[in-house]
Amino acid sequence: MKLPDIDRAIIPKGKIVGYLLSFKHRDGRSKAEFFTKLGFATDTWQDLAKALLRHADDNKVVKTEESPFGTRYIIEGEIVGPKGKTANIRPVWFVETGKHIPRFVTSYPLQRRT
Repeated sequence: MKLPDIDRAIIPKGKIVGYLLSFKHRDGRSKAEFFTKLGFATDTWQDLAKALLRHADDNKVVKTEESPFGTRYIIEGEIVGPKGKTANIRPVWFVETGKHIPRFVTSYPLQRRT
């Protein structure tokens, strides 16, 4: 299964700049270190947004979690940085009940499987 309605997916600038690439964010700091090592940067935050969308389009959903508020979709696979470096990640997307627009929630680094 793929992320539904990927063509309507939303990744807010604040999630990228203020969280995933922010060395000042308490919870995002380690993620910023991870993603900047892949070549992503705040001044070109759109590169990471596009890579996350490409990742969702290229990989299957590995887990769904239903709640009264909507469905959480978890996807795992490889992401490619601007300079060709790769790493495995686990992004989380959310679709509110009664809606059809996936919203990006977060992403975690994954260890490579051997």
